[in-house]
Amino acid sequence: MQNFLKSDIPIWVNVLQVVLTLIMLGQVYMYFFNHDLLAATGVTVNGTPDLNLVYEMGSRTLTMAAASIFVLITQDARQFLLVLFMNIMRESAETIIDPLFPIANAPAGPVTDFGMHVIIVAIEFLAFVVVWKRIKKRSQSSL
Repeated sequence: MQNFLKSDIPIWVNVLQVVLTLIMLGQVYMYFFNHDLLAATGVTVNGTPDLNLVYEMGSRTLTMAAASIFVLITQDARQFLLVLFMNIMRESAETIIDPLFPIANAPAGPVTDFGMHVIIVAIEFLAFVVVWKRIKKRSQSSL
C-alpha cells in the first residue's frame, strides 16, 4: 500500500492497467478452462495440435497478466513502461486483426471494432507518455 501511495503512476493509469489485467485473466480462463466460450467465438479445437496452440496462447496471456500484476504491486514506473509498451503492441495488433478476422460472436461490426481499438490504443499511448514524462521529470530533479 505504501508503494501505491508514493507512486509516480497516476490513479487513472493504475485503473486502466487493472481493467486490462482483468480482461487478460478472463482470456486466460477461456484458454485454459472454458473451451465452450472459445468455441462460441468461432474457434474450433480439433485435437492435440489445436490444444497446443490454445494453451500456448493462454500461457503467453498469463505471463503478460502476471507482469501486469507485478507492476501494479511494485508501482515501479520504469517497469510500468514495459507493461504499457506490451499493452500498446498487443492492442495495436488487435486493431488490425480483429476487424479483418472478426470472431463469430463479435459485439460490434468491423468498422466499430476498429474505431474502439484505435481509441484504446490512444489511451494506452497517452498512459505511456504520462508515465514516461514523470520518469524524465524525476530523473532530472534528482541530478
